Amino acid sequence: MNNVINVITMIVITLSSSLFLSAHAAENNYKQGYISDELFIYMHTGPGTNYRILGTILAGTEIKITGAADNNYSEIIDNTNRTAWVESKYVTTQPGLRFVVAELNEQIATSNNFTTQLDGEVNELNSKVNLLTNDKKNLTTELKELTDILEKTQAKIKDQDTNIKKQWFFNGALVLGIGLILGLILPKLFARRRGSMDSWS
Repeated sequence: MNNVINVITMIVITLSSSLFLSAHAAENNYKQGYISDELFIYMHTGPGTNYRILGTILAGTEIKITGAADNNYSEIIDNTNRTAWVESKYVTTQPGLRFVVAELNEQIATSNNFTTQLDGEVNELNSKVNLLTNDKKNLTTELKELTDILEKTQAKIKDQDTNIKKQWFFNGALVLGIGLILGLILPKLFARRRGSMDSWS
């Protein structure tokens, strides 16, 4: 009895696994699709108007196309995971205007963000350029001041050098004059002294 239960359990598990894998494989075979640009259309439980209306679906809604088709109707799975049939002429693989507009709006928003970011970077670079320009002006002013100070200092040094040379020349001339005077006067003084001493003796 236990063996029979085990066998039945194994069969149930195997069948469940097979059904799950089949359903998963079938879902993976669905194509991406959209409802074309009408205001809304009716969904039916089967391929025709004689089947019960399941509800409505808005234009541009993203759907899955199962691939089943009959009587100019296609089977779809809507965005709420309901399986239904709609007229094939309303099923397309191209995004509707709603998706195109949404994508364009997203691109515009991204572009605006990028533009804003670029504007911020440009403003930051302009600020840095202004700072560098001000620094350059300040450095140019400081350089001019230092150049003026250097020129004045060089002029002072040149004047001092000239004055020192004049002083040396004057001192040399003075020493030479004193030496000449002493050279002329001292011998005469010594000669007079000698004469006086000679006359006394």
